[in-house]
Amino acid sequence: MSLAEWAAFGAGGCAVLSAVLIGLRFLVKGWLNELRPNGGSSIKDQITRLEGRVDDLFILISKQ
Repeated sequence: MSLAEWAAFGAGGCAVLSAVLIGLRFLVKGWLNELRPNGGSSIKDQITRLEGRVDDLFILISKQ
């Protein structure tokens, strides 16, 4: 292989690796965004709301 072919192979490898890393970064940012409270629509907010309901239900059951 000539020097130009090695350079093209290296540049192609760098391009593929960069695309994979950028895609992974995009996915991780999306996952982390779901773990922050945002006023009601995130998974964190939904779990917090359900925990409150379970606590209220437990208080009602324990009074009887």
